[in-house]
Amino acid sequence: MARRRRPSEHEHENTERWLVSYADFITLLFAFFVVMYSLSSINEGKYRVLSNSLVQAFRSAGVNADGQSVITPPIVVPGSPAAPVKRPDINSKRGEMREKAAQEMRDMASDIRRVLEPLTGDGQVRVTEGAFGVTVEINASALFSPGEAVLGAEANAALRAVASVIGSAGFPITVEGHTDTTPINNLRFPSNWELSSARASSVVRLFVENGVAPDRLTAAGYADQRPVADNDTDTGRARNRRVAIMIESRVAVDEPEPTPEAERPEVESIAP
Repeated sequence: MARRRRPSEHEHENTERWLVSYADFITLLFAFFVVMYSLSSINEGKYRVLSNSLVQAFRSAGVNADGQSVITPPIVVPGSPAAPVKRPDINSKRGEMREKAAQEMRDMASDIRRVLEPLTGDGQVRVTEGAFGVTVEINASALFSPGEAVLGAEANAALRAVASVIGSAGFPITVEGHTDTTPINNLRFPSNWELSSARASSVVRLFVENGVAPDRLTAAGYADQRPVADNDTDTGRARNRRVAIMIESRVAVDEPEPTPEAERPEVESIAP
């Protein structure tokens, strides 16, 4: 009968077996980063094949020498970069649109001054250019009889000339009627509100009859609520009785285009 071997005093249990699995893991991790560093010129197909191979390699090393499970965190792999899509410079396009609108406004203001030159010389018309367009102020005495909203013969001729200038443009137009503080109360115009609105509507109607698109026009009456001079003097009241034609030049700003799906970076989470 064989004798049982007694353990030697110099023999002991090996507690460093985990180093083998740990070394394998570090080696695989090092290889992974080396391969990732060298992927700059590899196409998408080869990249996917390599990614799947690495996943399989990590899965096969999921148990260490002691039989314990090794949890491998998900690996975030960025998708292959898409070729850049050339798009026109939006800021440059907007700048060109603004410059074109500004030039059209300058030309339009010059033409309006030319066709209204007889009235401009008498100080009855003021043409001003601003950041948002051109404003033409015409004294009410050059267009209407006192307390009336019917355009006179000379006013019809002058406004038809203005309509020929602004008819071909696409800018929105607002016609405003203004009065002084002298009250009015008759069967047709119970107050200055009705008078100022009727005068603005008369100008808008003439523009429509002479080729200006109706969807570009707006009529508004402000009575005596927006004076530009002192209503305590005859000169100031005459200045406040006016019709203002405002031609707006605001250029609509395009909304930024959404980023196409092909240009968005892809992030793929690969679980073990």
